[in-house]
Amino acid sequence: MEKHPALWIEYLARIGYVAKGVVYGTVGLLSIQEALDIGGKTTGSEGALRSIAAQPMGQVLLVLLIIGLVGYVVWRFVQAILDPEHHSTGLTDIFRRLGYATSAVFYSSLAFSAVKILALPNLDNDDGVTAQAWTARLLVQPLGRWLVGAVGLFIVGLGCYYFYRAIKAEFRKRFKLHEMSPVEKLWTTIVGRFGIAARGFVYVMIGTFAIQAAWSFDASKIETSEGALRSLENNPTDEWVLAIVAIGLISYALHMGFQARYRSIEPR
Repeated sequence: MEKHPALWIEYLARIGYVAKGVVYGTVGLLSIQEALDIGGKTTGSEGALRSIAAQPMGQVLLVLLIIGLVGYVVWRFVQAILDPEHHSTGLTDIFRRLGYATSAVFYSSLAFSAVKILALPNLDNDDGVTAQAWTARLLVQPLGRWLVGAVGLFIVGLGCYYFYRAIKAEFRKRFKLHEMSPVEKLWTTIVGRFGIAARGFVYVMIGTFAIQAAWSFDASKIETSEGALRSLENNPTDEWVLAIVAIGLISYALHMGFQARYRSIEPR
């Protein structure tokens, strides 16, 4: 009987990876459509949820996504509290757990946004405005400018860390490689590296905008992921960059699919 809770957490984690993949895949698909001028528009996670809700059976899909996102949140909190996949201690362990907790909070917010879209489908998405409003309040505080700049540097550093993760491909250690064919092993490495690098690129862009906001004392320069992607629509060269990043985000969605299927999940 004592295995049942752990088994349920594993199920929640796997559907959570699927839900996360659907969100990133939708962002990537809409972005590549914008880059190729075949419809679609650049958007962030909440915009992706709105796009899904607008599809046939969209409300049903949104309910399933909410369940999946809640599952992912539960798994992230389990990782933050128990850290079942690692046995190290010290500063690295603390930062890893904080990262898991931060991820849980973010996807809790995303799940709540999905609930709001389900209940109030005509409510406008104001993520960018909200981020700029909070930045404006922070900038006028003592040392606020330095804090905004420090956050920007941290986000750029996080993006660089994703580049490092893409190169090292240590995510393979968490996969049940013995259950995968040679082709699956190859593709999980390719899409994992490309997808993680694409996430890193977006983080570097967001962090750079924050640094610019601090430097110029201008909160309007703050951008969320949606604004960062939209900034690549300005000219043909940038649109090619947008297309590459979009393919990277789709690759990250596929990476989440591999996580859902082959990741070794031990919640105990």
